[in-house]
Amino acid sequence: MSQTLPELTDATLTLENRVATLTLNRHDVRNALTGTALVDDIVATAAWVNRCQEVSVLVITGAGSAFCAGGNVKDMAERGGDFAGDVAEVAERYRQGIQRMPLALNQVEVPIIAAVNGAAIGAGFDLANMADLRIASRKASFGETFLNLGIIPGDGGAWFMQRQIGYQRAFELTLSGRVISADEALAYGVVLEVVEPEQLMEAALAHAKRIAAQPPKATRLTKRLMKMAPDMELKPFLDVCAVFQGMCHNEPEHLEAVERLLARMKR
Repeated sequence: MSQTLPELTDATLTLENRVATLTLNRHDVRNALTGTALVDDIVATAAWVNRCQEVSVLVITGAGSAFCAGGNVKDMAERGGDFAGDVAEVAERYRQGIQRMPLALNQVEVPIIAAVNGAAIGAGFDLANMADLRIASRKASFGETFLNLGIIPGDGGAWFMQRQIGYQRAFELTLSGRVISADEALAYGVVLEVVEPEQLMEAALAHAKRIAAQPPKATRLTKRLMKMAPDMELKPFLDVCAVFQGMCHNEPEHLEAVERLLARMKR
């Protein structure tokens, strides 16, 4: 497929050496997901990644001091924007708005790395949890703060977080609404690694480049297996593995990888 990048409004997108980097670029509102076009940009990027076979990894980060501040609290206070209307109107706006983001990201075929540069609050924390790997700046912070505002994680946060860190820890963080530091997030298993701010993108891209160096079709199939495994019984899962393995053995990239290994063994 073409490498032509989608046209985005509030985010920037680059592609280099099979690594696509999406930068949320509304630092004036701390990269809030409501009241901006960021959800549209994320959904468009997810669809493009699945179409573009030249992409092996997607990195998501934020411009400015925040990774993503989640919902626009001023709009909440004024019952405006995405939060206006009766129960049915708000519910439909969620379905047609922010809930498109978890559905789109959960279907992305390549590994997603969140490079969390600053505060990841509310839906911003959930956005980070929609990634496969999370690398955090030491300046990052994380908070599932919905209950502090008298609302629930309407973007699917309760589904994603417990799959990352287990029910008990996810329950405590969600029900307390407390904000944790990058080091606490590391201890809880929220993030894989914590680095100094100036090293964040270097560290995230190092992980991305290692993955991008792998055979691309097998990489996409492997991610699909990783996503499917928790919800399947072993026997049907093994049946899917058998089919995927048959696909891999019939791909040129498999023989190329085997030949590279044999060549290294002869040295």
